Amino acid sequence: MASTDPEVAKEAAQSKSPAKSDLPPPLPPATGAVNCSVVDVVLRVLLFSATLVAVIVMVTSEQSKLVPLPQMPTVSVKLPAKFNHSPAFIYFVAALAVACFYSIITTLASIGVILKPAFYTKFLLYFAFLDVLMLGIVASATGAAGGVAYVGLKGNRHVGWVKVCSTYDKFCRYIGTSTALALFAAVLLVLLSMLSTYSLYKRIR
Repeated sequence: MASTDPEVAKEAAQSKSPAKSDLPPPLPPATGAVNCSVVDVVLRVLLFSATLVAVIVMVTSEQSKLVPLPQMPTVSVKLPAKFNHSPAFIYFVAALAVACFYSIITTLASIGVILKPAFYTKFLLYFAFLDVLMLGIVASATGAAGGVAYVGLKGNRHVGWVKVCSTYDKFCRYIGTSTALALFAAVLLVLLSMLSTYSLYKRIR
């Protein structure tokens, strides 16, 4: 016959339910994760600034000069130099514009991770993949623009390409500044990729 003693029934219920000591302890506050997220936000803000300024400088690099005609050296014609005269510079502007937009989205996402740490691991995985992809885009655009800029600065006598920076000095300075900023943006993306990978490793270790 089952016992109706309330004390006995209470003890039986406690034996069936899991003890509080058997439950996993609550996770400690991820102070290191928050610190990494703050660094991540700072790097992404710098990436936004670098890519935005690089695009603006490249787009505003127009310059017009009087250039003598090769057939008639005494006759000069006013010729403009613009970034959209070179496919490499057009690709450069498009790639840096995409990177600028990407930095805005990921900065907002990184701030959201600080406010809601529950999504930290998932966003780290996305950042690790997307940062590497964006690094490849920015690095390729920087290399293409840098190659054309070097030819404009030094020329190539083997194939008859003359240097133009002695004529379009302002245009070349703008191109060089924009390329340097893009290189800085690529370095920032390398750091972001390393930070995301390291944070993800520390999180799942």
